[in-house]
Amino acid sequence: MKLWLTTITAALSLNAAANELTLDTNLAYQLTESLTVEVGQRLAGSEADARAVTWAEQKFKQLGYDKVWTEPFTMQYWQRGSASLAVSAPFHQNLVVTALGGSIGTPFDGINAQVVMFESLEDLKQATQAQVKDKIVFINKSMGKDKLGTFYGSVVGARAQGAVEAAKLGAKAIIIRSVGTSINRFAHTGIMRYSEDVPRIPAAAISVPDAIQLDKMLSRQPELSLHLQMQNKLPGEVVSHNVIAEISGSQRPDEIVLISAHIDSWDEGTGALDDGAGVGIVMATGALLKQQGRPERTVRVVLFGNEEGGLVGARAYAAKHATNLKNHVFASESDFGAGRIWRLDTGFGEKALAFGNTLQQKLAALGVEPGDNTASGGPDVSVLKAQGVPVVSLQQDGTDYFDYHHTPNDTMDKIDPAAMRQNVEAWLITTREVANSKVDLRR
Repeated sequence: MKLWLTTITAALSLNAAANELTLDTNLAYQLTESLTVEVGQRLAGSEADARAVTWAEQKFKQLGYDKVWTEPFTMQYWQRGSASLAVSAPFHQNLVVTALGGSIGTPFDGINAQVVMFESLEDLKQATQAQVKDKIVFINKSMGKDKLGTFYGSVVGARAQGAVEAAKLGAKAIIIRSVGTSINRFAHTGIMRYSEDVPRIPAAAISVPDAIQLDKMLSRQPELSLHLQMQNKLPGEVVSHNVIAEISGSQRPDEIVLISAHIDSWDEGTGALDDGAGVGIVMATGALLKQQGRPERTVRVVLFGNEEGGLVGARAYAAKHATNLKNHVFASESDFGAGRIWRLDTGFGEKALAFGNTLQQKLAALGVEPGDNTASGGPDVSVLKAQGVPVVSLQQDGTDYFDYHHTPNDTMDKIDPAAMRQNVEAWLITTREVANSKVDLRR
């Protein structure tokens, strides 16, 4: 353990010396490139996750933050193994598949069974045991596109809950149409859940083109058999970390303005959009803000660990800081890729809505429209919102986000540097205005 940590530290030190950072609005792009090139995929709890934590600590220090530290938390570790899926009869074809995060593996020889298709999770819930028992369930629900990614919520339930519902009816395994909008032949991974009182069955996703293909096959031959093989592992509990850095406030240092992203990623791509871009944006925002003059309130940048596994790091942060969440005057998260910010949503008290309107007017020159007052603040930050912390959502254009989300195609080339610069400018304005104000944003 100590040997590879020493090697990591030395390697990152060399990289830092070789790649000097420029303190301008290109900084976020530089940081995201550094993270995706020098660390790459960052599955929570893995050795790469540990390297990402070391990377973040060193970059924060290099950027001149006043305080840098980590906070450990325990988590269940899951390791992806090989996976394959084939139509075994009567149309012999291979399908593109990926295991869903947290899924058990199949027996070594795999599972061979007839497949039964449902159009949605709701349809599966209405099925009988006679329809499902000893079969592989296939949920074939498509996802639409829009800027806000609003269709995600209506589709993701099949990924999260499908294995439990299928197992209740005696299914041997479940596959779902990828929770994504790409017509490229990439399968989208993501977390799934088991229930303690329901048998665990393997769960996987197939690419959208393969889901369409399987649907067509079933229309020709309803009695279709699949062979699924996955070699995943659940090694047990490990320790991961949140990485935290601060710019101390000049006048009200006890009042915390929290901006955040998550440092982990799925292990298929390099996690450039989800959430390397967010990491770059908020790290750059804090550094540039200090360069422009120390803020009145303390600005805290939190890189949450294991967001992908179910907001694990965020819940650990909220628990650890429960006694001083009243001092958190604001929180927000960048976790929707790197598209241009086009709308400001707030989660303020009535008396602070005028401040929200003023803030939006300052962002208007960047093309940011007024939104509503129902902001979540972002996935991790929603945990803090639930404890009464005021939030905003700087809404990014996510029209194409789910083309790449949780796939091997989530790579650096998908990021537009100009759009990322606009993100940094919007985050700078927002963070500076809140940090230099005396307004109480709470409900």
